[in-house]
Amino acid sequence: MKKIFAILAIAVMIAGSLSAQEIKAAANKKFMQINTVESVVNGGLGRSKMIITNPDGSQKESDLENLFSLVGINFKNIKSNESQVLKTLKIYTDEGWKLDQVTSFTLSPAEGGGMGIFMTRYLLSKPDQILTN
Repeated sequence: MKKIFAILAIAVMIAGSLSAQEIKAAANKKFMQINTVESVVNGGLGRSKMIITNPDGSQKESDLENLFSLVGINFKNIKSNESQVLKTLKIYTDEGWKLDQVTSFTLSPAEGGGMGIFMTRYLLSKPDQILTN
């Protein structure tokens, strides 16, 4: 009788541990990208933008401040742009998006550096769905 009870108890524990383990398949991810293009054109004549590309390919564009004004570099505009980028990233991370990668580069076609852009790409991902067996 003790042997039957012991075997039954072991069988219940094994069955319980098997059902407690969920096998998760690899999650599909969806991606989105946020690009900031900040103009480095003297006199504030450039155009600076933030472009958000959603997972479905649709895009939303908003203005950023130019880095230069008529008197030179404008730190107030830099602060404003940083604030706008951080607010945008916070909105998406609060929605479950994860910042995967940040890539930045500059492009200056002129020798003296009086024209050009700073561009930063923020790649975000989010699990599309998690499949369980």
